[in-house]
Amino acid sequence: MNPISNKTFIILLFMGTMQNFAQSTQIRSMLEVYSLETSERKLIYEEKAHFEAPNWSPDGDYLIINQHGLLFKIKTDGSTKEQLDTGSAIKCNNDHGISPDGTMLAISNNDPIEGVQSGTSRIYTLPIEGGIPKLVTKEYPSYWHGWSPESDAVVYTARRNDNYDIYRISIQGGEEERLTNGPGLDDGPEYSPDGKYIYYNSMQSGKMEIWRMQPDGSEKEQLTNDAYSNWFPHPSPDGRHFVFISYHEDQGDGHPALKAVSLRLYNLKTKEIKPLCMFIGGQGTINVPSWSPDGKYFAFVTYDHF
Repeated sequence: MNPISNKTFIILLFMGTMQNFAQSTQIRSMLEVYSLETSERKLIYEEKAHFEAPNWSPDGDYLIINQHGLLFKIKTDGSTKEQLDTGSAIKCNNDHGISPDGTMLAISNNDPIEGVQSGTSRIYTLPIEGGIPKLVTKEYPSYWHGWSPESDAVVYTARRNDNYDIYRISIQGGEEERLTNGPGLDDGPEYSPDGKYIYYNSMQSGKMEIWRMQPDGSEKEQLTNDAYSNWFPHPSPDGRHFVFISYHEDQGDGHPALKAVSLRLYNLKTKEIKPLCMFIGGQGTINVPSWSPDGKYFAFVTYDHF
C-alpha cells in the first residue's frame, strides 16, 4: 500500500478542519507575518476571539486590526494591544488603511442610518494617532481599499444601482468617479506604488480573477486565469510583486470566511505565480494592504477553532 502523499494529507487535513469548524462556534484568530527572504511564517499575536485585516504602520512599529467594530494597534513583537480612538465610528469593518504619507487613516464604518438595516458602510479619514472621523463618501455602501500615492484620494468598492463597481474620490469629498462599469462584482482596488496602475479583483471574465487598469479606468487587463477564486492584490512597496489570496474552490463572487485558502505571489516582470502558504482563512485574512515598510514581510490573519 502506497503511503499518503503530502498533497493528499493536506487535503484530508483541510477537510477535517472544516468539519470541526462547522461544529464549533468559537474562533481563534492568529496574526502572522511572512518573510519573503526566508519563506517562513511567524506568529505575532493570537486571541480566542475574532479579529481581521492587519495594516502595517509606516515606521514598522505596530499593526492595526479591526475587532468588534473597533480598531486596535498591536506591537509587531506582539507585546501590547491598545485601542485606537476612532471617535463616533464604533462599527468599523475590515476595510481600513494608512495613507502613504503616514499622517491619516481611512476607515469604513457601518453607520446607523434610520430605516436601513445593512449596507451602510461609509468612508472616513482621521489622524493616524486617532481622533474625530471626517466623512468622505456621502453615498453608501462604500468600502475603502486604497490610497492614491499622493494621499489626496482614495479608491473603493461601492454599490450603486444594485451593482458593485470601483470608484475614486478626493479625501475632501465631492463627486465620486466611477472607474469600472461591468455587470459583475469589481472589488479590492489598490494603487501601485508609482501610481501607474490600480490593481483589483473582478468577475468580468465570469469568475473571480486579478485585474489591473490605468488610474482613469482605461486599459483593463486580466492577470490571473486559473482554477482558484483570486482576491485582493496588494502590490509590494518596490512594485515588483503583489501578494493575493486564493480560495482553493471556486466561490463565485463570494468572499466567505473559514475556507481553505492560499497566499500567492505574482511576479510582475515574469508573470509567474509562486505559492507561499496555505491555511484556513478568507474573509478577514488579507483584505487590506499589509506589507512592511521595507517590503520584506507582509501580515495576515489565519483562523482556528477551539
